[in-house]
Amino acid sequence: MKLLTNPILVKMAIVMFASCFAFFLAATLMRRLRASLNENATISPPNATPDQLPLHTYHAVIQQLKQQKHELLALQQSEHRRAKTSENVSAAVLSNLTSGVLFFNSNGLVRQANQAAKTILGIASPSGMDADSIFRECDAVHGIHLTLQNGTPLTRMEAEYQTPSGELKVIEVTASPIPGENSATLGVACLISDRTEIAQIRRQIELRGELSAEMALSLRNSLVTISGYAQQLARNQDPDLARQLAADIAAEAQHLDQTIGGFLTESKQAKAASTSS
Repeated sequence: MKLLTNPILVKMAIVMFASCFAFFLAATLMRRLRASLNENATISPPNATPDQLPLHTYHAVIQQLKQQKHELLALQQSEHRRAKTSENVSAAVLSNLTSGVLFFNSNGLVRQANQAAKTILGIASPSGMDADSIFRECDAVHGIHLTLQNGTPLTRMEAEYQTPSGELKVIEVTASPIPGENSATLGVACLISDRTEIAQIRRQIELRGELSAEMALSLRNSLVTISGYAQQLARNQDPDLARQLAADIAAEAQHLDQTIGGFLTESKQAKAASTSS
């Protein structure tokens, strides 16, 4: 009984009871907390919290934008290669044309010229030049101006042209406007052909025609003269006059032979010149 009434012993018993109760209560709370955490982990799927959803959506959008950017770059590269191929084909076609091609932009300046145009015009680099500087006194320059200003096509105009070195040529010029968007004119394409040789042949034919007409007239006059001398000779009984008429007939025949011989010689020379050229 003395032990039960001892204050120290009573205090120790109370402290031990409080410690056991606190331990039991802590263990109970720990079990419940662990069970609650396991239940939340089982019910809630990973990466599905409200704070994490916007982050995943942002990453998905970024990936989609990167893919679209890659596709756009690939498309741009493909279009660039296609445009480069088309430009190379156009340049190859222009360089192999025997006719000259000039492209005037909307400001009336030459933007592009192929090698044939440089050769025909006798200008090493016509780029940046206007029609007046290239054609100067040539009649075709007026038609090109009309095409540039009003879009009026110039159809196969033949004109004389003098190169900067002084060589005279006959050229054929065709000019057509190149339409753009909204009925605007991007420029004018000018096609130039060297017709010098053809003009020379045509002139030779014309000269031959003139010579043929002149020779035919001369031949006719000679034949008429010879016929008149022969008729006089047939009716004449005077020996002296007969000898004179015979001499006149011989002289006229010689003149006729020289005329025909000269014409044949010129024809042979013209034929040889055309064959060699």
